[in-house]
Amino acid sequence: MSTPTSKPRVLLAATDRWYPTARLGMALADAGCIVDAVCPSGHPLRLTHATRQMYRYNGLLPLYSFTRAIRKTNPDLVIPADDLAARQLHDLYRQESLRGMAGLGICDLIQRSLGPANSFDVVAARNAFTRLAEDQDIRVPHSEVIASISALHDWIARMGFPLVLKANGTSGGDGVQIVDTVEKAELALRKLHAPPLLVRAAKHAVIDRDLTLLRPSLSRRRPIVSAQSFIAGQEATSTLFCWQGKVLASLHFEVIQKIGATGHATIVRRIEHPEMSGAAGKIASRLNLSGFYGLDFMIESKTRNAYLIEINPRTTQVGHLALGEGQDLPAALYAALTASIPQAKPRVTENDTIALFPQAWKRDPASPFLITAYHDVPWQAPAMVSACATAVRKQHANSGQEAVAVSAASDRTKAQMPAIAETKSAQVLAQQNEI
Repeated sequence: MSTPTSKPRVLLAATDRWYPTARLGMALADAGCIVDAVCPSGHPLRLTHATRQMYRYNGLLPLYSFTRAIRKTNPDLVIPADDLAARQLHDLYRQESLRGMAGLGICDLIQRSLGPANSFDVVAARNAFTRLAEDQDIRVPHSEVIASISALHDWIARMGFPLVLKANGTSGGDGVQIVDTVEKAELALRKLHAPPLLVRAAKHAVIDRDLTLLRPSLSRRRPIVSAQSFIAGQEATSTLFCWQGKVLASLHFEVIQKIGATGHATIVRRIEHPEMSGAAGKIASRLNLSGFYGLDFMIESKTRNAYLIEINPRTTQVGHLALGEGQDLPAALYAALTASIPQAKPRVTENDTIALFPQAWKRDPASPFLITAYHDVPWQAPAMVSACATAVRKQHANSGQEAVAVSAASDRTKAQMPAIAETKSAQVLAQQNEI
């Protein structure tokens, strides 16, 4: 562990090229941490000054990739940047625990970073987590495991429509279906309950170098599917930094806009909600959590009651935001690792509505929220901003009128970049040493 006079060392563990991971890396470096990363090649972290060293994540050898990076960097904390990374760190713990004393160092690191191993199965399974939350007197939707079409029909007869079907081991809106007829419900259950298609699994293995889907596909292993009662209202989300069962910093938002019916948020509004913060404290305490976690809620329209939907055992796309005392997660991490008093950075904005970059821009480049909300653009990373602008232009190159809006938005964004952006971009790329 770091001392008050030394910089804490953190390792970001990523299996995809998610931009929010780069944003968190920048925020952790600004907070005073030494940041290393294990991630796929081409990760946007390479377009920043955040990392000391980057190690290649190999989807065909995920546990080896993480083990190698841990041994090279000797971190005080390892931070899963996505759901798959969290599951693979759980798997790495199980693997190393079988090695006795030889695996003790990595096991201790993972438990120090995430919480005790007996919490892993709970945070990984939606139905188990819902039961635990209910035992803590936290408001949750009614839910049950649905193992067959007959069980589905029984649920519909008792609970009616609409209903939400969810498969374990999925994230980011994948594996979630909201249905309102028997036919749609049956189709959704068959789809969610089916093992991954061999063609899709083979594509992941050969092109993406990721074996995650191959084993379940070959073994025909079916995911567990749960039904959940539908709560009419507003989606909300909390992101937390926990330490030894206590929430040291948290951010709570209502979701204003998102990608599709079940995708990531693009526009959020900061709120204070006693039930959300209370639930966060109870969950952290009950599971003795450490590290970054996200909680998803539905705020019921009629009552404003907050129903806890699920937990994400990883960082979220808003975890880098500094919004004052008790609302600066990187500052809380630094304080925990150095046994010091948290020194939160000044609020990045007084505007409670935040347009997330590049998510909001990619969803609707002509959105008025890009003007009226705080647009969270990382101007201090001009190479990353420029890369986003280029990617969005390409993404919408063939969409006619929308392409004009994208081009205009891209030009506006680039016009706001400092005149030295191109020079800085080249410097950043030259200075990054990806192993």
